Amino acid sequence: MAFAQLPTGQPSAAPSPSLYSDDLAPVPQAKRTWTTWNYAALWISMCLCIPTYMLASSLIGGGMNWWQAIGTIFLGNTIVLIPMILNGRAGAKYGIPFPVYARASFGVKGANIPALLRAVVACGWFGIQTWIGGFALYQFLRLWIPALNTLPAFFPRSLGLETGPAICFGLFWLLNMWVVWLGVDSIRKLLVFKAFFLPLAALALLYWAISHVHGGLGPVLARPSRFADNNAFWAFFVPGLTGMVGFWATLSLNIPDFTRYAVSQKAQIKGQALALPPAMTLFAFIGVVVTSATTIIYGTTIWDPVALASRFDSKLLVSIAMIAVAISTLATNIAANIVSPANDFANLAPAHINFRTGGLITGIAGVLICPWKLIADPGGYIFTWLVGYSSLLGPVGGILIADYYGIRRQQLSLADLYATDGIYRFTGGFNRKAIGCLILGILPNVPGFLATIGAIRADRFPAWIIGLYNYAWFVGFFVAAGGYWLLMRTYTINKSLSYVTAD
Repeated sequence: MAFAQLPTGQPSAAPSPSLYSDDLAPVPQAKRTWTTWNYAALWISMCLCIPTYMLASSLIGGGMNWWQAIGTIFLGNTIVLIPMILNGRAGAKYGIPFPVYARASFGVKGANIPALLRAVVACGWFGIQTWIGGFALYQFLRLWIPALNTLPAFFPRSLGLETGPAICFGLFWLLNMWVVWLGVDSIRKLLVFKAFFLPLAALALLYWAISHVHGGLGPVLARPSRFADNNAFWAFFVPGLTGMVGFWATLSLNIPDFTRYAVSQKAQIKGQALALPPAMTLFAFIGVVVTSATTIIYGTTIWDPVALASRFDSKLLVSIAMIAVAISTLATNIAANIVSPANDFANLAPAHINFRTGGLITGIAGVLICPWKLIADPGGYIFTWLVGYSSLLGPVGGILIADYYGIRRQQLSLADLYATDGIYRFTGGFNRKAIGCLILGILPNVPGFLATIGAIRADRFPAWIIGLYNYAWFVGFFVAAGGYWLLMRTYTINKSLSYVTAD
């Protein structure tokens, strides 16, 4: 694609092969067809997934009552909507994906650093979603093939992996890879199916919970918080809120991968604002009600809807539910966890890594992280996984926003984003100031993370330093953004989009 063909006023230039491919190329205006409805439907589809349900369930399992859990989720998603919209503007304006957008702040080669951080997290999410889909497949098949329950142990006990679920996990993984091979367009019909079917399934689950508890919603919503005092509540609320922000911290960075197709800025802004917080909150509310109901009905809190559905008496009902979960999980996995890391990996070597290869790399890495261990308990899901990776992505988001709005004033040179000798070359392709600020934003959260996973004793550091981890995304975001602005503030932009230093 010649840049002269783009209606952006950018000069024609021959892009560098090491920075350009069809997957990374700017989307021309004629192909930007996503409307407000498309973005709303995208978020509704992505929000209506099992991990969203498990968000609320994990908060309930941690001790919150229903309104505390719902309020935490709504607040977290309203907060993360802000960087989502801010970062989405560059994609909508220039038609560029996230790895290319990051070149403006990190350099044409340095952009691989935030891209890989984002890709590694996506690999984790791919593994989690694939495990959920595979486990749903297992719950379905074992009803009709009971031998799956009694297969001899094959994996080492330390892996915590049973043979039957592992086989179904592998089958579902292969299905994901097949869809990747077919291409992203193959998932559109599944997304439409999911957008209509899963809300109905969620409402049916809500009806089941209400109808099986004597007194309906009353006893469910009347369940009190289990925190002994305000201090105990705040100790759980703060990392819980950080986890809610962290849930979509990945998409808040790579949202240009989707907004590059927007017909206008208004379309991406309205579509996201109207769908993200409401859809997350509504589906989370269903998770809250159903999880609370399981405590009353079964005497134990079941925060995994797949495990809950497996307890239903009707084999047909369980089969329908598990097939629905598998299909909806497949759709979410491709849209949220394959598209972006495939672009991120392609950015490493555009001439050698395409979408299919990037998707395969994502799939292999998603297995290696042992996702069944990540979601084994609410504490690990929130405090280790969600909060942990938010400490990596918060600083990246802070640098991107500080650069685009504070330094560049929303003006980028499209041709130079694909040029090895352009204005985004910095020092050998790396902006050392951005990389330094990224490290600066991550460091304050390292002691708390190490203490959380048990790698060090908490008393090795002052309590306030360990406590910073509870605010991981916020700490990383503002430390990195502030540091970047201070270091880069001497750079100015002239009318030709060339950057000069006032030093």
